[in-house]
Amino acid sequence: MSDKKTSPAVDARVRKVVIPVAGLGTRVLPATKSIPKELLTVVDRPLIDYVVEEARQAGISDIILVTGRGKGAIEEYFDHAFELEATLRDKGKTALLDDLVANIPAAGAVSYTRQQAPLGLGHAVWCARTLVGDEPFAVALPDEISAGGPGFLSELVASFNEVGGNLVAVEEVPREQTSKYGVISPKSRDGDLIAMDGMVEKPAPEDAPSNFRIIGRYVLQPDIFEILATQPRGAGGEIQLTDAMQTLNARQPFHARICSTPIHDCGSKLGWLMANVDMALKREEFSEGLTGYLKARLPV
Repeated sequence: MSDKKTSPAVDARVRKVVIPVAGLGTRVLPATKSIPKELLTVVDRPLIDYVVEEARQAGISDIILVTGRGKGAIEEYFDHAFELEATLRDKGKTALLDDLVANIPAAGAVSYTRQQAPLGLGHAVWCARTLVGDEPFAVALPDEISAGGPGFLSELVASFNEVGGNLVAVEEVPREQTSKYGVISPKSRDGDLIAMDGMVEKPAPEDAPSNFRIIGRYVLQPDIFEILATQPRGAGGEIQLTDAMQTLNARQPFHARICSTPIHDCGSKLGWLMANVDMALKREEFSEGLTGYLKARLPV
């Protein structure tokens, strides 16, 4: 039996999610020169909206956004737009108004804290320590969105409720692609749940301990904050969350959950384009027209 112990917590439920949104979005420039990456739309909703909805579906009630300079528009998105709402109401566009208002979180459900320097993902998560407190919490990176299904966070939270400890979401990739990702080192497997020995960042295919790459969804114990507080800077001169998780993995149980939900990585231009096409094809009001257009455009 492992001697690793899970940290005691005030509440064993996962009630809070930290969503880092302070990044510059350099992979999708020039679009992000004046628009926060998280507000780029996939069909008719911004990326951040998909992630917040995913958290709601997982039963998470408290959204913590770690912002930075130039990200004020994200706060505006999650607030009432009184002039717009009044205009829609006056013009009798009740369906549009209802849809608009339905996406606004309840008062107090969204909190904001600021990452004042670009010191990496680990530092962004650490900036949320006071808002998280002494309880397990989720982390969701807005570059990756669920393309249908229950959502990554729902699957992770369900596994957390079974085994506790710390979890990461993973998907299987071709072994020749492991050098693009962080992958897990498995210890044992029970269905879609893998007990982990650790993580390896971008290993060569011949050296990779597995071909399960880590998705940008995590459930972590609050002990991670103590580690991040003194974590030396790692790759790129930044405080890396992966490094802190490696340290925590030596002290507490870590599992990986193989997620069944399809994934769209919108952090690249091609990934964002593919997400728009795929998500539009899933919408009844767009699928027929878009299918016809694509068939006409594609060579036989």
